[in-house]
Amino acid sequence: MTHPLITQDHIDTFQKDGVCMIKRLFVNDVDMLRDGVARNMSYPGPYAAENLHKGESGRFFDDYCNWSRIPEFENVICNSAAAEVGADLMLSNSVQLFHDHVLVKEPGTSKPTPWHTDGPYYFVEGKQTVSFWSPLDAVTNASLRCVAGSHLWEKPVLPTRWLSETNFYPDDETYMAVPDPDAEGMKVVEWELEPGDAVAFNYNILHGARGNEATTRRRAFSLRLLGDDARYVERPGPTSPPFPGHNMTPGQKLRSDWFPTLFER
Repeated sequence: MTHPLITQDHIDTFQKDGVCMIKRLFVNDVDMLRDGVARNMSYPGPYAAENLHKGESGRFFDDYCNWSRIPEFENVICNSAAAEVGADLMLSNSVQLFHDHVLVKEPGTSKPTPWHTDGPYYFVEGKQTVSFWSPLDAVTNASLRCVAGSHLWEKPVLPTRWLSETNFYPDDETYMAVPDPDAEGMKVVEWELEPGDAVAFNYNILHGARGNEATTRRRAFSLRLLGDDARYVERPGPTSPPFPGHNMTPGQKLRSDWFPTLFER
């Protein structure tokens, strides 16, 4: 039995395309998440970033790994339907938390979120992964954009730093250069979303977003979850998030005291 918020079509689409849209996943949590984002922006964590160069318009703030110090995030992560829905989409019997992520584009922020794939930034790999990206404001042009099927590409996309535009790892044959999906005619999917709707996508989906030229904010809450087959891997350079001092070894499931289990069948 799948969770009532989704159908078999959601699962089939997620498995085939690596991405699907789920209506109202966090609809009962929007106010709490807005409060959490306000707290996060007032008291940023050690990984908080401002993603604009001097002279660029607006503000593009992001921060991650704050659930353990922001009670609103912890409440939603532990009590919403997200973990069970994630298990259904991943075809997994268990779900671990990887991390939370907040991304805020203030009105008039012209800078887009660069095309990128999350998986290569992380020290974890597996076919059973899912991220939920949920706007806390209605979005049209500033919605998440995903390249359907890109989670099945033969090579991972080289991760880059958004502000300096430098590479995380050596530019060798292991990775492919970041493509331009619009110029190359790739199948880009995107949705107009209401607060609490969510886009679910595999860690290896290429995605990005336009700037926020609207007169309203675009606050988004993301939740990264792991399924049964997710394992720690070493990368050829520092990962993001870094999680220093984790003491894990390649092939190991992520330590449950840092990455708690949220759901088990």
